[in-house]
This record gives sequence, structure tokens and C-alpha cells, in this order.
Amino acid sequence: MPTRAKRGVVTDWWWSVDRWFLAAFLTLMVGGLVLSFAASPPVAEKIGLEPFHFVKRHALFLIPSIVAMIGTSMLSPRGVRRMALMMLGGSIVLMVLALFIGVEVKGARRWIGVGALAIQPSEFMKPAFVVICAWLFAEKARRADIPGNLFAIILLFIVAALLVAQPDLGQTILTAGAWGGLFFMAGLSWIWIAMLGGLAGAGFFAAYYVFPHVASRIDRFMTGEGDTFQTDTAREAIMRGGWLGQGPGEGTVKRLLPDSHTDFAFSVIAEEFGIVTCMLLAGIFCFIVVRGLSIALQQRDVFSRLAISGLVFLFGLQSIINMAVNLQLMPAKGMTLPFISYGGSSMLAVAISAGFVLALTRKRPENRSQTDRLMDRTLALHGA
Repeated sequence: MPTRAKRGVVTDWWWSVDRWFLAAFLTLMVGGLVLSFAASPPVAEKIGLEPFHFVKRHALFLIPSIVAMIGTSMLSPRGVRRMALMMLGGSIVLMVLALFIGVEVKGARRWIGVGALAIQPSEFMKPAFVVICAWLFAEKARRADIPGNLFAIILLFIVAALLVAQPDLGQTILTAGAWGGLFFMAGLSWIWIAMLGGLAGAGFFAAYYVFPHVASRIDRFMTGEGDTFQTDTAREAIMRGGWLGQGPGEGTVKRLLPDSHTDFAFSVIAEEFGIVTCMLLAGIFCFIVVRGLSIALQQRDVFSRLAISGLVFLFGLQSIINMAVNLQLMPAKGMTLPFISYGGSSMLAVAISAGFVLALTRKRPENRSQTDRLMDRTLALHGA
């Protein structure tokens, strides 16, 4: 294990990184791989693939995701901003290209084909968007003459327009929700709250009347009529699992779920490992959000405070939406459970987001305790 006496990039990182965050993220990553053994084989068999096809791909995506998280966590706050700016610019360009040359799946163009892989640019856009908006709000707080709020609003409309054009209403709601949380934490007035609330309501009604698939999902959720097979099956899987589950590999209802490895992985976990495991999983998500907000409140730098809050809020909101859909508390949406659901773009993008959080919450020299500073001085005096 690295020691404080031996200075270096890895050593400095190890002693400054928030290990509780690191442990929570790694637990979710490894847990997602283990749980994919339960959720993925039935789907692979249905489409004529060998049973562990998605498990192997999940493991393959996991390796670069861990590398990306650790590498990103070594960045300085300025490095985080620069990386986020490049990610955001690249993602927006790819989202535009996806509308014309993207792979069409179920009537939506959200993916760019790269050889045997399909990249979903909007997944990488989300953490970058949050970081850049946090920077814009922070600049506005630092200097009143900088139109940071205006630029953040324009950026929101650009991103939302591209997401709606795909169409991807779920990601639009998620991104707008994270942006709204950031704007609120940046200290917006009640006039802005009323205006944005009215605009969000108008957007919701517009989506209902413009997009038939949105209307049908909401109608099915409200009335229970129509094709509710996936949500009903997901609920049945949860009910059948009980407190402790049926046991690994013993689930039967999961075999009927078309998207058991992605959108409805939470239901498979409930059937095979029980409600207790689901509660523990939800507890880890809650821990990440609460710890992130707690650390953010202690930050002196406005950018770091807003960026950490926005990133963990985005992480928590996506988790809540996925679990709520599985529990039939929300209309069905195509949204993954971070680190748990299968999906290369999602896993890598969430890993980068986690890396941003780890980078921004690292102990900086100005935030270090007096004990740490005295120890460094003692080591220096002894020629360590």
C-alpha cells in the first residue's frame, strides 16, 4: 500500500481520494457484474445467443470503466472542467450526427455505430453538461457581469432540443431535472422558479399531445389498460421474490421480461435475491447522494460545490426513476440503473461521472487538516 512518505501521483491520489465514495462505486460495479449472471442469460437465449453473451460483454465494459473512473479521479478541478468541455462538445456533435446517420432502434436514433459497437452520445453528454452548467453558474456568482445563467439556459435548450429530436423524453426529463436542481442550488429567485415550473408543465403537456408513445405510456400508467406486460411482469417478479428471494438462478418470472438485463434489472434482483438486497442496493445509491451533498456543503469553491451536488443529484435521480418504473410508481421509460444495468455507453459514462465526483471531493491542500500539515512538515524535516 502507498505510504505518505513516498510522494508520487498514485500516492497523492490514494491519500487524498474519498475512500468511502471509491468503495461505494466499486461495490456497485462489481455487484452489477455479479447480478448480470441472473438478469442477462434469459435475454441472450431468447435472441439466439449463447447464455453468457451479455455477461461477458458486461465484464468487457467493466474493465475500461474502472480505468476511466480512476484516471478521471486524478484530475484537478480545472482538469475536470476541461475534460467536461471536450466531452460536451463531442457529444453534441455526435448527437446531431445520430439524427442523420445514427442506428435506428424502435423508431429512435440515439446511437452511432462504430464497428461492432454502438455509442450513445447522450450518455456522455449528461455528466459533462452538469459540470459545465455548474461552472457557468459559479462564474455568474463570482462576477455579476458574466452572463453565466443565460449561457446555461441556452445550453439547456440546445441539449433538450437534440434529445427531443431523437426522441428520448426520459433523458430530457433527467437532464432538465438535474439542471433545475443546479439552478436552484445556485440561488435563483422565486420568479425564475415560477417561470421554469410553468415551462416544465407546458413541456409535459406538449410531449403528451405531440408524441403518441408518450401519451400511450402515460395512459397505460394512469388507467392500467392496454399493453402493460413488462411493468406487470416486473411487479410480479418483485412480489415473487419476497424478502430473501428465490435464490441465484432460481427466478422464473424474469424469463418473460424482454428487457430484464437493462431497464428491469432491479426486478430480477428482487426475484432472485429479495427485497432485502434491493434495499441494500438503494441504500448505496442513497449513501452516494447524501455523502456527496454533505461534502459539497463543505467546499469553499463555488464550482466544486455545485458540480459535486449536480453530479450526485443526476446519479440519484436516474436511480430513482429506474427503480420507480420497476415498482410501477412511474410510467415506463428506457433508463438504466447506474452500474447495474447492461450497457457499455451507460456504464462508461457513469464511471466518468463517478471519476468527476472523486476528483472534486479529493482533499486539497487548502482543505487539509492541521494534523496532516504537521505530519508533512515532520516528514520533510526528517528527509523523508
